[in-house]
Amino acid sequence: PAASSATPKAAFDWKPVALLLAVMVLAVPAIGSSSSWLTLTFAGLAMGLIIFVIASGLTLIFGLMDVLNFGHGVFIALGAFVATSVMGYAAGAGWGGLGSVFAAMLVAMLVAGAVGWAFERVIVRPVYGLHLKQILITMGGMIVGEELIKVIWGPQQIALPLPDTLRGSFVIGDAS
Repeated sequence: PAASSATPKAAFDWKPVALLLAVMVLAVPAIGSSSSWLTLTFAGLAMGLIIFVIASGLTLIFGLMDVLNFGHGVFIALGAFVATSVMGYAAGAGWGGLGSVFAAMLVAMLVAGAVGWAFERVIVRPVYGLHLKQILITMGGMIVGEELIKVIWGPQQIALPLPDTLRGSFVIGDAS
């Protein structure tokens, strides 16, 4: 009786993995250079993982809290600008090593998390269960957040100072 009530284990779906591998193999002749192929493959995987993390956040917020938060992206942007500011400060203070990257990530997570928490408590919580109002309020919050980012950091691109340990390239086989 106990064995029959156990949840059956789902079989591994190999089709998405096979599709990814097929696309990677078919791209080799189109790109030509193996080093360019390797660079583009890793860049594509990194971008895909970033999109996955963002989509997972949106899915978790909607699935667990039943909140349609379209202002989600402004918290990611805020974290990026805070991290850039910390990296710039670290480079100016002379301690721009790899530790500054981890410090920037920690500060960015704390600031973005605190602002997101305050946004949820003050703006989103009063409209729980009202999806149309959630969409309107979070879109408005996103626009205000974007404009505040422009006020604080300006509308121009900010050059990110890289630590010396991340400068240059890493050589893997004939690819760098």
